Amino acid sequence: MANKSVKVRINGRVQGVFFRHHTKLMADGLGLAGWVKNCPDGSVEALCSGSTDNVNQMIDWLHLGPDSALVNRVDIDELENQSSPQKEFTIRY
Repeated sequence: MANKSVKVRINGRVQGVFFRHHTKLMADGLGLAGWVKNCPDGSVEALCSGSTDNVNQMIDWLHLGPDSALVNRVDIDELENQSSPQKEFTIRY
């Protein structure tokens, strides 16, 4: 099974709407490793590592986010030959 790692920046109304919490739930359900955090500019950033199919599902979900979010833009940076050093998905504060 092929693996994939991406760093993603999500812009819009994505802070104060439980975006990180829902991202963790989705990542845990997909068996992904990595992290999610709020950024000072109001965006949310995430590192997602796992099977290519599951990372792609996560990217699709990040374009929508939880019901209370309004995603305007998602920037994706594929990381070649790099995976999360973590074995689980965490929320960074």
